[in-house]
Amino acid sequence: MSTPRVSVVIPAYNAQRTIAHTIQALLAQTYSGDVEIIIVDDGSTDRTPQVIQSFREAKYIRQDNAGPAAARNKGAATSKGVFILFTDSDCIPRKNWVETMIQCFVENTIGVVSGSYGIANPQHFLARCIHREILFRHQQLMPHYPKAFGSYNFGIRRHVFFEAGGFDESYRQASGEDNDLSYKVFKKGYRIYFARDALVDHYHTTRINKYLKEQFRHGFWRAKMYGDHPEMARGDDYTFWKDIIEIPLAFLFCGALGFSLFRIWFLKFFILIIAIPFLMLEICFGFKMLHGISVSLYFGFVMFLRSFARGFGLSTGILVFSYQKIVKNQSKKIK
Repeated sequence: MSTPRVSVVIPAYNAQRTIAHTIQALLAQTYSGDVEIIIVDDGSTDRTPQVIQSFREAKYIRQDNAGPAAARNKGAATSKGVFILFTDSDCIPRKNWVETMIQCFVENTIGVVSGSYGIANPQHFLARCIHREILFRHQQLMPHYPKAFGSYNFGIRRHVFFEAGGFDESYRQASGEDNDLSYKVFKKGYRIYFARDALVDHYHTTRINKYLKEQFRHGFWRAKMYGDHPEMARGDDYTFWKDIIEIPLAFLFCGALGFSLFRIWFLKFFILIIAIPFLMLEICFGFKMLHGISVSLYFGFVMFLRSFARGFGLSTGILVFSYQKIVKNQSKKIK
């Protein structure tokens, strides 16, 4: 294959601690063709602009804070590459990342190549656990041609990106916008190829409270995503049956716990029938993914809490987006 020009687009928001590593990694790529680096600053309030502008090889664009979807679209609009690659400001691409991604576009029907994760902060216990779960999903669940990709690591043919309409900018936070674009590309008839050896090392979350907030956000924006693409609520190759049942289990857990406060006799039934099996499910999957009793107990409990965060996020999103839809429909009737 020839070496076509490649554009790498990175949205950045308050990324002063990591963005330099991202740029340095892109400047050290083994790809023999031209690599254009475009970084869109999404209204950062820290030293992110100064760090980016210290690298003359990178094109710097600034916008008022509008979210990563809008930032990626702006970067793509100014790009000149035949292929547009996307990663995040807290990711460090491996040296052969660009080369590996481009080599996978072997057929015209492949519109997108999606890669996997390495870990940039293995010294943190929670980060290692999160990374091992992602690897489990990527190695055990993801087929060669999945229905979805993550915005942290994918490449797309330029014409496919614009044919699909780019990212939906109404996704104001980093969640759901990549799935939305995935489904639009998939519906256009293009295939998504999953390249397990196209890696970017990621700085995973190191604090449980921050991780749970992220999971609430993911649940919130999934409400919009499933509203836009209801046929994908059954799963997209990254999710599996455990993801589908644990949110209803979390709601059942809360309902049963509330009822047990008024009916003390119900508490034993609640613990035996709902609480213990639910917690054991998470611990068993923790062991399957991580191995080791102590580690499985720890991350099993984290996943137990995560199901509540996702559930509350999803229910909040359903309420918010349902209300917005009602208001929008009423406005149309008035007009």
